[in-house]
Amino acid sequence: MTRETGAAALRRIQVGNALSAFGSGFTVPYTFLYVSRVRDLGSTTAGVALAGFAMAALLVLPFTGRFIDRRGPLPVALFGTVAAAAGALSLGLASTAPMVLASTLVMGAGMAVIQPALATMIVWCSTTVTRSRAFATQFFLNNLGLGVGGLLGGLLVEEEHAGSFVRLFAIESVMFLVLGAVVATVRLPRGTRAAHAVPAGEGARGRWRILLADRAMVWLCVLGFVMFFACYGQFESGLSAFAVEVSGISPSTLGVALAANTAVIVVAQFAVLRLVERRRRSRVIAAVGLIWTVAWLVAGASGWVAGGQAMATAAIISTYALFGLGEAMLSPTVAPLVADLAPGSHIGHYNSVFALVKQLALAIGPAVGGLLAGAGAYGAYISMLVVCSLGITVMGLRLGRRLTPVQDYPRLAGTVQVAAHKPAAAGAEPEPAPVQAA
Repeated sequence: MTRETGAAALRRIQVGNALSAFGSGFTVPYTFLYVSRVRDLGSTTAGVALAGFAMAALLVLPFTGRFIDRRGPLPVALFGTVAAAAGALSLGLASTAPMVLASTLVMGAGMAVIQPALATMIVWCSTTVTRSRAFATQFFLNNLGLGVGGLLGGLLVEEEHAGSFVRLFAIESVMFLVLGAVVATVRLPRGTRAAHAVPAGEGARGRWRILLADRAMVWLCVLGFVMFFACYGQFESGLSAFAVEVSGISPSTLGVALAANTAVIVVAQFAVLRLVERRRRSRVIAAVGLIWTVAWLVAGASGWVAGGQAMATAAIISTYALFGLGEAMLSPTVAPLVADLAPGSHIGHYNSVFALVKQLALAIGPAVGGLLAGAGAYGAYISMLVVCSLGITVMGLRLGRRLTPVQDYPRLAGTVQVAAHKPAAAGAEPEPAPVQAA
């Protein structure tokens, strides 16, 4: 059988991923409600169940990258989709706390390994020049699928009828199986497996030694932890608590704010992409830090600046929208950079380690936010996250010193031979001068 072109294979991966996100949208907003109220297991059990997703990811991700690099991403993705589907269906049928926790662990493990496996497949089907657009498209479709799924799920769900929730989790389970079926039909471009083969005799210690010796990757992991901690890790904990308790926002308005976050991503993604592609990655990351600094200052102002309920509501919605703008800028920047830093035979390992860093931040972020919110230390909370956001800017600029010119500005890979003969486009950043990676 002839291999598909990279673009054709990539389209199938993106379609399957979008359908999976669509299925997840049916349940993500309602999982806590389902466990605590519909199954009448209480908020503590619901919190433990949500933590189970992160626990499962932390258990499986340290081993996922090595398996991807040795066996290829396809079998890992297929395993993940089957596990996630089984966990989703089991969660929909679970009526006891042990069953709920077991279901979230299985589902969380499956979802965790899907992420680096699909990321590796996208890398194999793209080039340095096209990779940013490929990951931006994936992020766009994920958010679109989650948004549409969440909207339809809201129309189907009835809190007083457990059967309606079973239906939602069954839909999610089917969508994971659809993702697996679509991915199974993908024929990766010829030569990718050989080009990324793991050297004979290389063990786990050697792989970690190579990654830890890569100063740019280590710095990016530290930066990634701060980014996920200061943004994604706060959506469902400290920020929502601050909005309700300090800004006086109603819980229903939080749904509007989250919708604004998704809307900015969906509407602005490709417009932002055109700007991001013409800038150095390190400077894009630094700009996101400044945008999020403004977002946290606006959030703080919503609680302490006079102006009435309307002003507070507008400020919180603006905060979520600004976070969405930053996310749209990071999607074509960070994931492609991880791939470009990785040696060819270590792409799965690098993707898995970065996914592990993300999960750590998503586990620690809500815990810290929740503790500060529970103590009523909202001034310290906002101050901490303003400092984190400014830290993202500083670390982003310092990361640029550790990158090669092509890693920081991938357009050079396709234009370096003709750049000297073409005038700079209006508004484009001048091509960076060659520097040595630290």
